[in-house]
Amino acid sequence: MTSLFKRTELAAEIADKILFTSPTSASSSGLFLAAPRRTGKSTFLREDLRPQLEAKGALVLYVDLWENRQTDPGDAIVNAIRTELAKHDGVLKRLAKSTGLDKVSIAGTSFTLDKLGLAQGISLSAALSALSDDVQTPIVLVIDEAQHAITTDGGTNALFALKAARDELNSTRHKGLRVVATGSNQDKLAMLRNSKDQAFFGAPLVRFPSLGMEYVKWFCAHADLGATIDPDVVFDLFSKASFRPEILGAAADTLRFAFGVEKKDIASRFYEEVLLEIDSTNKEAKRVIHSLTPLQSAVFQVLATAGPDYAPFEAKTMELYQSAMSSIAPKSDVVADLSNVQQALVALQEKGLVWKAARGVYALEDTSLGELLRLDAPNPTTPAPKPFPRPRM
Repeated sequence: MTSLFKRTELAAEIADKILFTSPTSASSSGLFLAAPRRTGKSTFLREDLRPQLEAKGALVLYVDLWENRQTDPGDAIVNAIRTELAKHDGVLKRLAKSTGLDKVSIAGTSFTLDKLGLAQGISLSAALSALSDDVQTPIVLVIDEAQHAITTDGGTNALFALKAARDELNSTRHKGLRVVATGSNQDKLAMLRNSKDQAFFGAPLVRFPSLGMEYVKWFCAHADLGATIDPDVVFDLFSKASFRPEILGAAADTLRFAFGVEKKDIASRFYEEVLLEIDSTNKEAKRVIHSLTPLQSAVFQVLATAGPDYAPFEAKTMELYQSAMSSIAPKSDVVADLSNVQQALVALQEKGLVWKAARGVYALEDTSLGELLRLDAPNPTTPAPKPFPRPRM
């Protein structure tokens, strides 16, 4: 059985807050957790938070909108609910009776999603209410990478359908519905709850804690490299890797297959491999950035600098594009006009650098790209990283 680092205390604390009910609490509107990609968030949801919620009596439904990006987010949410409904015969009978059908075959029914509900004759509120009455326990729907829901009309409609279901299930007639939405970009995730025209307006948005020294100590104890590695040194490297466990794991795997390394050199080689993994990851991202046309690069730089204040087609932004173009390609005769900027934004989306919500709001696909772009500038303002310390003898 694979050993995993457990964050039981944090999971128990978050589970208590999710299930807590108070007339003055906004958590019934949903809870939004933001953490950068590849920092262990999804593993925490599946391996730590879900068991804690279930131990406290909740029925947990989980859907990852990043798992299959070809599937419309609305369909992915509906499929997760439909899969759970198929496990409860009593729910199917109750739904059939309420819709005047002889029976409802969840697995065999091709559900469609409109703004009001789950399927013809069966609203999402009705389906989840019937499920709530059957299980007699709070339902928690965990939506991982939830920001993708607002990239399509289907996903946006699913969120409004969930809002209606949440309002019904959180009444005194049922046991409650909590929606936990997580995302890898805080600015994008905030779009689901910052505006009054969004389904989960006002829901709490919190920064999910990164893995820290406790994880590093666990990693050093379980790395099994044949030599002791210093947690203090590894933590320094872990922070340089933006707290991504995969970087440490990849470095350890490389060293395990590096035959002929003497025991006295294992620790220093591991530290070197971590730095190489960081550099390799950054080089791939830089390769994509360096392949951009001058206008694409200008648009990307302006977007990265503006962050949530980015207004792609305002006159002032157009001037910023042109100014950036003057620095990038002084002899270029390309004009940063509306048509050319639109084409540049489409190209940036296709390259996986820029994300677009259905209502035309843009953001960086990955927030780490902005920091990488800053460090890759001709004269970065931050000093070069210090060399790693040698292992303690």
